[in-house]
Amino acid sequence: MSAVLPVNAARIDPAQNRVQQMLHAPLLPTLFRLATPNVLGLFAMTIVIGYDGYILGLVGADALAGIALVFPLSMLMLQMSAGGIGGATTAAVARALGAGRREDASRLAQQSLLIAALLAVIFMVVMLGAGRGIFAAMGGQGAALDAALAYSNALFAGALVIWFTNVLAAVVRGAGNMLLPSLLLVATALLHLGLSPLLVFGWGPVQGIGVAGAALSTLTVNALSALVMVAWLLRREGAVHLQRTPWWPRGSLWREILRVGLPASLSPVISNASIAVATAFVGHYGTAALAGYGVAARLEYILVPIAFGFGTALTAMVATNMGAGQATRAVRVAWAGGAVVAAITGAIGVATALAPGLWMNLFTQDATVRAFGASYLHIVGGCYAFFGLGLALFFASQGAGRMFWPLAGSMGRLVILAVGGWLCVRVFDAPASVLFAVVAFSLVVYGSTLAIAIRLGSWTR
Repeated sequence: MSAVLPVNAARIDPAQNRVQQMLHAPLLPTLFRLATPNVLGLFAMTIVIGYDGYILGLVGADALAGIALVFPLSMLMLQMSAGGIGGATTAAVARALGAGRREDASRLAQQSLLIAALLAVIFMVVMLGAGRGIFAAMGGQGAALDAALAYSNALFAGALVIWFTNVLAAVVRGAGNMLLPSLLLVATALLHLGLSPLLVFGWGPVQGIGVAGAALSTLTVNALSALVMVAWLLRREGAVHLQRTPWWPRGSLWREILRVGLPASLSPVISNASIAVATAFVGHYGTAALAGYGVAARLEYILVPIAFGFGTALTAMVATNMGAGQATRAVRVAWAGGAVVAAITGAIGVATALAPGLWMNLFTQDATVRAFGASYLHIVGGCYAFFGLGLALFFASQGAGRMFWPLAGSMGRLVILAVGGWLCVRVFDAPASVLFAVVAFSLVVYGSTLAIAIRLGSWTR
């Protein structure tokens, strides 16, 4: 038997090899093998998120406060394109390849890009047309509002670039190649580290354009990444080929993507609405509180890429196993991935809860801003394990095509924040620390809801 397996394996093309490994190879080693390139690549994204905060912190507290207003909406677009529609695309392509349907996999890739184009236009129109009103409603005013608009207008004018880059990466991952998108994340992050301060502050003959420069740098490096992935997906020998079939909308394939993609996209809508609601309530305590919260909460946006690194592997593995009728193995994959992500995010949360200066001191020297941020991390950091668990199980649920409970968990988080925040600010005039405790409780509810639902068999009913 041992002499036959290598011969058979040699006859299987690389794409089919990847499918068979997800179906039959040892679970944890396979998960780590798939996730490691993603985590390394997304670690580069983590550096970029922190680096942009550092660069804009040099501009001033108003810039930090303005970017805090934009982050929920920019991250909404990122999470919808990479995690919502992107995750649904990864799952759909992986299921098609697992069943040997290469033509359908290529068609699904095409349709996902058409969907991305439509949603990118919607984001661009809404944010360019109503951005000022949105940020003002979130508590933005004066110089902070001006900074928010400068960054937002530049970023959302190029929404198509962000959407195409993330959905193309989802197609590549659905084909089983976790390495290429990760290498591109590292390469473009390195480019961004030099380009962002150049565009923000200027140097020599280059005139700096302020906070908008950071957004333009993001768009530039994403465009380069997209071009490389298009070239990879046009290879004739590829499992997925963008030109294998004619381009036109196909209703059945849109439904296959959107039946998972729309609920998956609604979940980050609700999650980022939760962050926007929390931001609005924190604004009640003043600009320093808003800036401190913005810096502290930025850590959560760093936890998201960590979860995403494992989550994309979870989506592909769960989708492949569910498509092959291996529901029991799919559930085991979900629990293994959830435990790993919860352990990582929980460790980061506990470290920053015990020593918030490790994070806050990187971004600001303002004592008042540091104090508000430290208070937030003291209270919320200990609950980041639940946040990571919920994110991991969200991606696993995409692979299973079961999105009701991820939506329920996200909605529970939003309701707790909206009601609890209103009581803190409007009824009891409570200190900021009480509002932060409400935020912490909402994360516990989010992660616990998904875990309990899967434990009670929601995937197998």
